[in-house]
Amino acid sequence: MIDPHVHLRDWNQKEKESVLHGLRVAAEAGFTDVFDMPNTSPACTDRDTVLERLALGGEAAGKTGVSYHLYGGITNDEEQIRNMVSLHSELFPLVVGLKLFAGHSTGNMGIIGAESQRKVFRILAEEHYRGVLAVHAEKEELIRGELYRPGEFGTHSDARPAEAETESVRDLINLAVETGFEGTLHICHVSAAATITLVKESRDKLRITMGATPHHALLTRSDAVCHDRYLKMNPPLRTEEDRKAVFEALLDGTVDWAESDHAPHTLEDKEKGASGIPGFPGMLLLLHRLREAGADEKHLEALFGGNAARVFGLGEREVRLPPDPYGLYLKLRGEYPFDPFRASDAV
Repeated sequence: MIDPHVHLRDWNQKEKESVLHGLRVAAEAGFTDVFDMPNTSPACTDRDTVLERLALGGEAAGKTGVSYHLYGGITNDEEQIRNMVSLHSELFPLVVGLKLFAGHSTGNMGIIGAESQRKVFRILAEEHYRGVLAVHAEKEELIRGELYRPGEFGTHSDARPAEAETESVRDLINLAVETGFEGTLHICHVSAAATITLVKESRDKLRITMGATPHHALLTRSDAVCHDRYLKMNPPLRTEEDRKAVFEALLDGTVDWAESDHAPHTLEDKEKGASGIPGFPGMLLLLHRLREAGADEKHLEALFGGNAARVFGLGEREVRLPPDPYGLYLKLRGEYPFDPFRASDAV
């Protein structure tokens, strides 16, 4: 299996998780490849840092058998964007794609506003970048941080409403079309029914894909009332209508693949309001739930690796799914200090 969206921490965040530990858990879960995000500390936005991160990931890969890939982070600097395109061309598939944060999230790498985002797409078009541009889509202008009440994780859904995601995706689609972007625009961790509809209706305009997480497919904002599940992440949990739309879009193939958005923290950091949850165990629970809902094995193989391998240009892959993902989930959830899926895990 492939997990195309993980945050493996380490370096200045080693207390949260090391790359080696993350890949060990991924290996036990049955993953053969993971794609690590660049909002590390320090961020992977320059050649030296990217090479250092790849060396760290490569060492851990050698000990675990899980292939390590990395997204190059995009900033608002024109020369930096061009350098990342060149680095992707040089180091692919180790540098597997590029990542744009169209809103601030963990790591504060957000590129805010239409003009700044237009510049990114313009430069990528000028450089004839044809790889994957993965985007965290939340429109900063629609985020209302004052609505979040510390410790009341359900209010995070009020502060970062579904409209912020959908309107950001609308902007990104328009900019990609306007500038002649030649790559694949990937919308990470879709959480809202309206976003899914918008992406589906835009597929005749450009190459666009979307991924969905276990938490957005299985949980709602009402689950966040249980404090010690620490259900705060970006984008946040939504309504039951949105959750059902995400799950159904995975079932019918409208969503291209499952991605964990694995982002572990210490309990101390979660108590202070850090966004992100461990995701590898949740991927196993999602696989179990999709099987229960009638998804056939060929479709599950596509969702858990086959489609990502094709879109990213990794070639045809044999995807091996664990026969008992629920049993593996029960085993691996103890690897992290809390289990966000705890109340949703009954067989």
